[in-house]
Amino acid sequence: MKNIAVIGSGTMGNGIAHVFAQNGFNVSLIDIRQDALDKAISTISANLDRMISKGTISEDVKASTLSNLKTFTSLKEGVSKSDLVVEAATENISIKLDLFRELDAFCQPHTILASNTSSISITKIASVTKRGDKIIGMHFMNPVPVMKLVEVIRGYSTSDEVTATIFDCSRKLGKIPVEVNDYPGFVANRILMPMINEAIYSLYEGVAGVEEIDTVMKLGMAHPMGPLQLADFIGLDVCLSILKVMHDGFGNPKYAPCPLLVNMVVSGNLGRKSGKGFYDYSSGGKDLVVAGNFKKK
Repeated sequence: MKNIAVIGSGTMGNGIAHVFAQNGFNVSLIDIRQDALDKAISTISANLDRMISKGTISEDVKASTLSNLKTFTSLKEGVSKSDLVVEAATENISIKLDLFRELDAFCQPHTILASNTSSISITKIASVTKRGDKIIGMHFMNPVPVMKLVEVIRGYSTSDEVTATIFDCSRKLGKIPVEVNDYPGFVANRILMPMINEAIYSLYEGVAGVEEIDTVMKLGMAHPMGPLQLADFIGLDVCLSILKVMHDGFGNPKYAPCPLLVNMVVSGNLGRKSGKGFYDYSSGGKDLVVAGNFKKK
């Protein structure tokens, strides 16, 4: 594989495009808005500059990475020559199903279609295409240029050949692929999200405050970031969406989202991306302060 298309230029999309381009792949980055694409290229450039300042790459690597990137607002044009498409759109099943219907029609017969979904069924996504054997999950971790793991999710019909190809591709990116079967939340979020949800319940029920909960997990369990701060970084809307997928998929009340999480999302307090979640990021995140009183009323 040489030609890669990445759909969605947000945090995950631009990170995925970055690592493919840096490792010599020709990358088409696709979004419906040109301003979003321009912002993504600026973010990639800034991240490359940060790597240069740390001495991990040279100026030549930055130049070659950026030269490997092209942007498109037309889905059909952007994926027309692709050997692999990685979808990194919003975590919404109807949006993903519509996208994969279009990709199935627009892409060449040999093209592998991958989703960066963190919880949605690969088998369900494959069901709207005529190439079920070539549909697979590539769940990258955030921040993509730094994190080594790629969860490779096999749908019910995903072939051994396609799985092996994605494993090889992931290794060429300097990542460590791990094969996972297609069940709600896969492995990473099936374990992570109940922990975050329980941390939110602990706050909601007044067991401890935001900083206290995060400090216990950082100092007691050696987590680099507390669960509430991590939820802010992931996006509280994304956390809620994943918990709903698992709750619906398993029918188990242990995955039911905490009412506090639901209220925060409804109110627009989504974490770092909105400027306020469990912490206030209005100062650019340099001085984290607790955003408000979250105890159950």
